[in-house]
Parts: sequence; C-alpha cells; structure tokens
Amino acid sequence: MTPAAELSACAIVKNVQSRNVSALAVLDAFLEKVKKEDIKVKAFLSLNEDQARFAAESVDEKISKGEPAGDLAGVPIAVKDNICVQGLNATCASKILENFISPYDATVIAKLRSQGALIIGKTNMDEFAMGSSTENSAFQTTCNPWDQNRVPGGSSGGSAAAVAGGMSPLALGSDTGGSIRQPASFCGVVGLKPTYGRVSRYGLVAFASSLDQIGPFSRTAEDCALLLQAICGQDPMDSTSSPLPVPNFREEMKRPMEGLRIGLPREYFGDGLDSEVRKLIMAAVETFKVQGAQVGEISLPHTDLAVPVYYILAPSEASANLARFDGVRYGHRSPGAKNLLEMVEKSRSEGFGPEVKRRIMLGTYALSSGYYDAYYAQAQKVRTLISEDFTRAFKEVDMILTPTAPTPAFRSGEKNADPVQMYLSDIYTISCNLAGIPGISIPCGFSQNKLPVGLQILAKPFAESTLLQAAYAYQKNTNWHLQVP
Repeated sequence: MTPAAELSACAIVKNVQSRNVSALAVLDAFLEKVKKEDIKVKAFLSLNEDQARFAAESVDEKISKGEPAGDLAGVPIAVKDNICVQGLNATCASKILENFISPYDATVIAKLRSQGALIIGKTNMDEFAMGSSTENSAFQTTCNPWDQNRVPGGSSGGSAAAVAGGMSPLALGSDTGGSIRQPASFCGVVGLKPTYGRVSRYGLVAFASSLDQIGPFSRTAEDCALLLQAICGQDPMDSTSSPLPVPNFREEMKRPMEGLRIGLPREYFGDGLDSEVRKLIMAAVETFKVQGAQVGEISLPHTDLAVPVYYILAPSEASANLARFDGVRYGHRSPGAKNLLEMVEKSRSEGFGPEVKRRIMLGTYALSSGYYDAYYAQAQKVRTLISEDFTRAFKEVDMILTPTAPTPAFRSGEKNADPVQMYLSDIYTISCNLAGIPGISIPCGFSQNKLPVGLQILAKPFAESTLLQAAYAYQKNTNWHLQVP
C-alpha cells in the first residue's frame, strides 16, 4: 500500500472512510514529513499538532460509529498565516502581529473543520501578502523545494512549498495579484484563484479588499476541486460573497474538451517572456488541440496598463486597511512612547517591514488631496477597461491560455534591489484580479535547469468548472503534476 504521506487528498478521504488507514496515522505521517523536510524549506511558521490530533481522533471516532465524517475526512491542510484559525497565531508574517492569536475561525476554516479536515499548521508568506517571493517575511525566508537557492514565489510561497515538498496534500493561500498562481507556477503545483465573491473573505486579514480571494493549492486538479468545493458559497459575514449556487466541481470537471474554444492573447506572448516558458506553453496548447479544443489568437489591448493600475489601487486599499494596526487595540505596541502620536509612529515604524511601508506610502500619496483624481480615480477607470477586455474576449472563447509567470523561479535575493522588477513577475496574473475572474495555474513542464513552469488558464466569472475541466483534461494526458522534487 502507498505510504500515507504520499496519498492524494482524494485517496486519503477514500482510505480513511473505508478504514484502511486512520486519520491519526495520516496526520502523524505528514507531521513526521514536515519535521524532516521543513528544516530546509521553511514553509511553516507554526504547527498545530494538538488541535489537529484532536480533530483526527474525532474523525476516526465518527467513522468507527458509522457516522458521516465529511468530504475532507482526515485530510491535512496547511493554511497561509493571514487566514484566522481560532487559538493559533495569525501573524501575516509581520512583527506588528507577532504575538497575535486569533480569537475566531475564518469562514473557510469553519467550513473545513465541518468537513473533517485537519489544520496542520500556518505557512510563511510575504508580510501582509505584499510580495512575489516570500522574502518579505519578518520571520524566515522560504526556499523552493525544487532548488533551495531559488524563491518559491509569493505571497503564498509557504503554502505552495508545503504542497510541492509533500508536507501537506492541500493548502490554502490568498491571491490579490497572483499570490496563489505565481507560487504554484514556481513550485510545480496546482493553484486556483476563484472568482471574486465565490469564497468568503471573512477572517482573511485584508490587503486590498476589492482584489483579495482565498483559494486552494494541490498537486492534482481533482484534489483542487475537492478543496474548492468545501470552501465556496455565500456567507452572511461577507457582504461581497456571491449567492450563486456552487456547482459539483468534481463531476463537471470530467466533461470532454471537444469543441471548447481557447484564446491565446497576443499581449501575453511578447517581449519579456522567457523562450523556454513560451515553448512549454505552446506545447500545452497542442495537447488541448489533440483533445478537440479550438485554438485562436485574441487581443486584450489594455494588458500593459494592468501593473501600473494595480500598483495604484492595491496600495491605496492597503494604506486604508493597514491603518488599524496602530498599537492601540492589538498587535505590537512600542514601549516608552511619551504620547499617543509617538506611540502610533513608533509602533508602526517598528512593526512594518520595508515593502509594507513602501506600499502604505504609495497608497497614501495616491489617495491624498490633489492627487486622488489624477491617480486613484483614473486607475479605477482603466480597471473598467481591463475588465471590458475580458468581457469581449469571453464572447469569442470559453477560456484563455497564458503563461503564469514570465520566467521560472528566480534566485533568492536576485530582485530585492529593484522593486519594479519584482512587481513585473506578476505581469500575467494581475489582470485576473482587476477583472474579478477566476484563474488557475497548472504545471506544464520544466526548464533546462529542472525548474517547474506553470500554464495559466482564465475563464469567465464563476466558471471555475471550466478551469478545472481544462486542468483535469490536461493532467489526464500529461504527467508533469506527478513529478516531485
């Protein structure tokens, strides 16, 4: 029999429910793997052994009594450290929240618990989800399991590395401008950003509220569908969550590709795209053609404006959202301040890292009197144009195929001196958030340096089934997702 720590999430559920293996044995196998592997990778900021053991025992007890144990019975799940789990730290990888313990569960966590999932630990990230490499964490730098001298991507690098390194079969991340899909590409795993509103944001520490979405990491499309099914749905605690019914993703993903229309946006295949990445994406396109998909070129003319628009809107929302971290109610408070103003200044100066400070200042400037109309208001208008590009494109095609990132994973420290170069690593993922549509990254091959490359698939709003259908069809005909570091 396959060792417990090598089973897929779907296989774990099947084996636990049929009593071939206990949930506790599965948990112990993955915890052992974390303790062995994470010394090198540093994907986890904290482990949740006691809570997870209690949950595993509860699953095993239900199964022994013949009671339903949930669709995720016995599956360990790693959680990005900006998602609240009651009784655990929620640091956002920032010194300002170093000692903060969440008093409640995020909606996604409550849903996972109700389905028998085991929260195995909290994963490292770029501070407050601001970054593309997981080098902006206040606590540690996560390595890419494929090459420890390279970054795992960001901001959800810890979650991607945990799944890629076999330390957890599933993980949750958040995606504001590519923070699930880009690390999925760099680490050779599946990462899906749902449509804005498909998954509740209640209990996710806000970065940019009109862009943020929680989503799954996995090795396979089927495991991704399993986790997505569990976390979707309307939530009275999040007024932006959608009332639309949630389809049965695992059933719908098995539909054939015959006759589906795929668009290749010419703007995503121009200068700056690594030649090896281009070659692997075009090879993936041929795989879809063989399965009966129709492929044609399309245009998304405002693509080149996505990065500048994002770096006005996201920092503006961040500067407002992060104003609450003032040393008064929770989080770090600077000792020895002589008055309130000095306490707030010192607490924020000591608590926030350089990238967070940079973005707060950018956002505050863009929102300031005299500049609001020139920057923020203009950016919102261009955001509408970017969204309209996709609306027009989806009248012609069912899905859009692009690279997830312009290059494979870059070396640690390589882009730290030039923030703009770092920002450009999200050039292909940002538009998806601005338009609020769903996107997925799936592994589609390796560079000559044996580094994973991701293929991004985009679909119209609430068409996650289409993304999973394409991912599932692709993985049935390739074995890139079966490769391990």
